Amino acid sequence: MPTTINGAEVNAVLNRARRFLPPHKLTPSPPDWRDCWIYFLMVDRFNNPLAPPKAEFDSKFGGFQGGTIEGMQQQLGYLKELGVGAVWFTPVLKNCQFLDGQPNEGSYHGYGIQNFLEIDPRLSSSTHAAQSLRHFIDAAHAHGIYVIFDIVLNHTGDVFAYPSGSQAPFSDAPCDTVHWRDERGHARADWSVAQDIPNPPPDAAVYPDELRRNEYFRRQGTPKPGGAETVGDFCSLKQLLSADHELGNVLIRSFQYLIAAYDIDGFRIDTLKYLDQDFALRFGNAIREFALSVGKKNFFTYGEVYDDEQKISQYIGRNVSVSGDMVGVDASLDFPLFFRLPGVLKGLLPPSAVVDMYQVRKEVERNIISSHGEATRFFVTFLDNHDQHARFYYNAPNDPHRYDDQATMGIACLYALPGIPSLYYGTEQGLHGSGDSDQNVREALWGKPHAFDRSHPFYALIRRITRVRNEHPALRYGRFYFRPISGNGVQFGVSSFTAGVLAFSRVLNDQEVVVIANTNTQAGFSGFVIIDANLNPSGTQLALLFSNKDSAQKPGLVLSTGAVEIHEVDGSISGGPARVVPVNLGPMEIQMLGASSSY
Repeated sequence: MPTTINGAEVNAVLNRARRFLPPHKLTPSPPDWRDCWIYFLMVDRFNNPLAPPKAEFDSKFGGFQGGTIEGMQQQLGYLKELGVGAVWFTPVLKNCQFLDGQPNEGSYHGYGIQNFLEIDPRLSSSTHAAQSLRHFIDAAHAHGIYVIFDIVLNHTGDVFAYPSGSQAPFSDAPCDTVHWRDERGHARADWSVAQDIPNPPPDAAVYPDELRRNEYFRRQGTPKPGGAETVGDFCSLKQLLSADHELGNVLIRSFQYLIAAYDIDGFRIDTLKYLDQDFALRFGNAIREFALSVGKKNFFTYGEVYDDEQKISQYIGRNVSVSGDMVGVDASLDFPLFFRLPGVLKGLLPPSAVVDMYQVRKEVERNIISSHGEATRFFVTFLDNHDQHARFYYNAPNDPHRYDDQATMGIACLYALPGIPSLYYGTEQGLHGSGDSDQNVREALWGKPHAFDRSHPFYALIRRITRVRNEHPALRYGRFYFRPISGNGVQFGVSSFTAGVLAFSRVLNDQEVVVIANTNTQAGFSGFVIIDANLNPSGTQLALLFSNKDSAQKPGLVLSTGAVEIHEVDGSISGGPARVVPVNLGPMEIQMLGASSSY
């Protein structure tokens, strides 16, 4: 008989959690997730204290490098000192171990799950991977770091084959002759109906037992060209029919079990936009209510919706203009910002591109709320991730440090904008992978010379940014306003040209923090920024709270203008007077200004 977690064990863990019984009373949620910036890492590519990476740390490599859960735990002190509030890591649930008789090296990323209740043994140096994960999470909590699981609801791993192999052309009807894979990853022609497979070994087919039904899988092959993008497998990863109510119950119960068994604090939901919308709503609501029942009053869920504002609004929170009382997933990864902000910061797009994005967001997300309140305030923001072909930081071969200030400007800007910032692992150590594949940005960090150097300039600067963000609540909770700028003190507006200046304020009660980023890589900016007249009397000296340059110049005294021409963000034009602050920034410099003595 296979040795896997069974229904009785799941029930026992769930009941124990609901009754707050030992062995593990669950950790309370943070009061506000905006206090916790997120560090995102790939488990296989982060650290292994016992062995070096299998290939060169920054090579284009598509197999297991050897990173482990224990490796993550070893560097918790490093992460805490950096300022990390929560760590989000790629899936650790058990992936398909073999494929066609060979070890399945391509599942190093964790997104090809075969067992939704077990931990992948390849991600641990121990023979008890589940115990290693629990030790890591307990240690993270002891360091004051919350833990976010990356989870998959849209698909499983390559758990069966079509007659043509792992992949098949799109079919309008489900394939009735799929061949489920055995423990060595061989497609078995005699295993065509999952629920009829007699006692499959733990590495065979798919688990838990309740998931092993043909009708829970789409079985239609690769998405149809020109058809619905949400219909079809992810290459060899087999799509689940998330609209099936009973399948949804299996997935909900499985992930509730994981919360109770491992004391998880949040979920990042992979490929959220490919799920049935009703299931996405039901899953988000069910997870939140379960978490409340076990003492996690602010469990956080956010999804990957690689799309625009309109699509995101269909998958998060609740639309207050629509009937119904369930609230779905709390937030989304901020792809609309990602599609624009890196280009603006590199001087490839005008700052007005980001301004326009936020104007669209105001309209589209106006009626969307989450359990936290306004959903957009909790979007998870980022500059790069594991699915891109290049990291944000560009290291020029002929002038390696030419764009260091651009990188630090980008990180500081991200930490000052609304939302919950997410930093991709290795950014703090200057990783700069780039190429024609996502493998170029999935470096084995621990193989880099001086991999966890706490004196690295980027590491030190991120610590400073975190300190400023922690000391100035406006940068976490404040209202958000773009600020018109001027080079001559007469005409003011948002930069509508590339390599311009991005300026905005975060305002909380009687405090304003002004952020100015000069994206020009060669020229400085001397000019004026409009600020709140009620909060900043004329003659006030604002403090320079932060700059990414040691040579930063302090701002001038706050001034009151006479008649000026202000092109407002909404397209209107006003004539002043206005309250402004004179500033001087070097190329690729960001400054944060505020009344530091008031905090």
